[in-house]
Parts: sequence; C-alpha cells; structure tokens
Amino acid sequence: MQSAASPLKNNSLHRSVSADAVRLISLEGGPISRFTQTADDKPTVAGYLSGDAEIPAYLEKIYWWTYVRPWAIRFFERQWLVNAILFGNYVKLRDGALDALGATLPGKTLQIACVYGDMTNRLYDRVRAGDGRLDVVDVLPGQIENLRRKLPPSAHVNGMVMDSAALKAPDGRYDRAILFFLLHEQPEEWRRKTLAEAFRVVRPGGRIVIVDYARPKWWSPFRYLMPPALALLEPFALDLWRSDVQAFLRPPAGLRSLARKTVFGGLYQCVVIER
Repeated sequence: MQSAASPLKNNSLHRSVSADAVRLISLEGGPISRFTQTADDKPTVAGYLSGDAEIPAYLEKIYWWTYVRPWAIRFFERQWLVNAILFGNYVKLRDGALDALGATLPGKTLQIACVYGDMTNRLYDRVRAGDGRLDVVDVLPGQIENLRRKLPPSAHVNGMVMDSAALKAPDGRYDRAILFFLLHEQPEEWRRKTLAEAFRVVRPGGRIVIVDYARPKWWSPFRYLMPPALALLEPFALDLWRSDVQAFLRPPAGLRSLARKTVFGGLYQCVVIER
C-alpha cells in the first residue's frame, strides 16, 4: 500500500501550514500560547507553539470529505451517523475502550486524534473524576476547533494541533493514551511512527488502548463484504486485516503485556498494551 520512499521523508506528501495554525487551543475558548509548564504542571499562556504543523497530504487526498473540509466536519459530527458507519457498535466500542483505561483516571491522559461523537466527553468525565488532566492532539486545526465546540465550556481539556507521528511531548509524560479508529487511516510508516510516539510519551507501567478494524472471522459476512468498501474509502485499513497491531510496533521491546479482544464477529478489535 506504500511507495518505496518513506512518506515521512518525502516533503511532497505534506502540505505546510503557517505557524499561526500551529497552536494549542484552549478548549475553554480561544487560542493560547506555546505549551509551557508551571510548578503544578498546568498549561500557561505564552504565544504560539514554535515550528510548523504539516498536514499529511494523504489526509487531503483520501479523507478530505470526512475530516478536512469544514462542511465535512459539520456533517459527520453526528453520533447516530458514526454509529451507523460502525454498524451500531459505537457505544460498545467507546465504552469498551474507556473501561480498558479505567473508571477514574488520575494523572495525565492523552487522546491521540479527535473522534466524532461523544467519546471525548465521556473520557473527560473519567479524567475529571480522577482529578486528572486530559490532552487531545490532532493534526487538523478544524478538528480541534470542533472538539472545543462540543465540550462543555467548563471542561479543562487541552487541545493541541500536532502530528501523531511527531508528538511534541517529553518521554514518559503520560500515564495512558488512547487511539480510537486512527491507525487504519494511516499509511504504514505513519502508523509505525504513531505507535512509536505513543510508546515514547507513555511512561513505563502506563497503558495504551487501541480500538480499530480487524479481520472478521471466516463465518462473518463482513469478511467478504467489507474489503471492496475499505479498498475504496479506507485504503490503508486492510493492513490491519493482514497484520496484528503488534506487527507495527518498532521496536517491540518495552511491551510488558498485550491483550486483544474482538467484537462484532471480529470486525473490530480492542488492544490493551501495558508498558
């Protein structure tokens, strides 16, 4: 599915965004500055995040109609629609992922990529119950703005415009991370980089939860019906049919345990990794 040249090294596969677009969005309203820390590890206002964000060109080429265009964000931000796309499994998959993280979430939690529907709202409820902190990263500023709109004004959630394959966070910063239907949308090299970054920023002893597509069991009709649709609309998704998630981890060292559960005849998987 991928050309011989690494997409991360081929500048033609990126579309640059001005530094003004590379910012931390305060989900209490308005842009805030560079991500700086105080003694109690709270974000403070200080100008724009340094450097440029680069929107991967595959997003524009393949997913312009689902994630990039403002009208697409408005159209797909309907939980009933996302639930229909997932054949009625949104709530089951959402709650399974959140339960894998824990009922209350103290410390620092990272959501890698925005999600349509109310998953982040539910995640924030658990973070708030644990008196913790929630950061959400997405490479598309429009997705971070959409997240701000659907969270309550009082929600203390930090939304950061950032590429999942190049997280601007120190090693071991987070206690846990969640990736909800992200990996199947990425070319292999981005997927590998994203997983490597998740491992890097989650501390040893922390947890990474991944929910995504998988290869259905032989008796499921979706095993035979889905490949043409995925090949047309989600061209990288079949990678997760051919290989387990751990095949994209490099290096696999540092993985204390990995548990995998499938639902809906194996079409979806939840992978829980202990660092």
